[in-house]
Amino acid sequence: MEPLTEKQIRASFVNCTKGEAARMRLPLDFAELPWEDLDFLGWVDPGAPLRAHLVLPREGGPLGISLRVPSVGRTSAVKSSLCQICLTGHASSGVTLLAAPLAGACGREGNTVGTYICADLACSLYVRGKRQPKLRAGRQEESLTVEERVARMEGNLNGFVSRVTGVTVA
Repeated sequence: MEPLTEKQIRASFVNCTKGEAARMRLPLDFAELPWEDLDFLGWVDPGAPLRAHLVLPREGGPLGISLRVPSVGRTSAVKSSLCQICLTGHASSGVTLLAAPLAGACGREGNTVGTYICADLACSLYVRGKRQPKLRAGRQEESLTVEERVARMEGNLNGFVSRVTGVTVA
């Protein structure tokens, strides 16, 4: 992913108001982000921990989606969960259900779609092996190459983005 400016990020959001985009806080480590290892930028808002944000590169410019993080729920130390974007297995606290208001009039009426995703939104780093999930049994090995895992992750993410925007993403 190419590095983005704060202005590009704030202008990219399709499912929140301009005021909400202006008030969101960027990741605390924004200046040190490993852009070359990211396929999308994802973070939990440090000023509003029940909000998260995704920004994806697109040909016409970045596309941002605002998400709601559930309030703290109960988790089990025994169970594990699977991210629906990168298919990384985590201890149950490592995956969370994020809900995105739909873009446009449907979203203003309160309609949302959700997906289970890595709680730290670091799917790109898990797929590349740059970050390891906390699992009691260890990470499952896959026969896919890193490039194939990245392509699968992008396809899953594009499917979610299509549900939010109502536009099929190629």
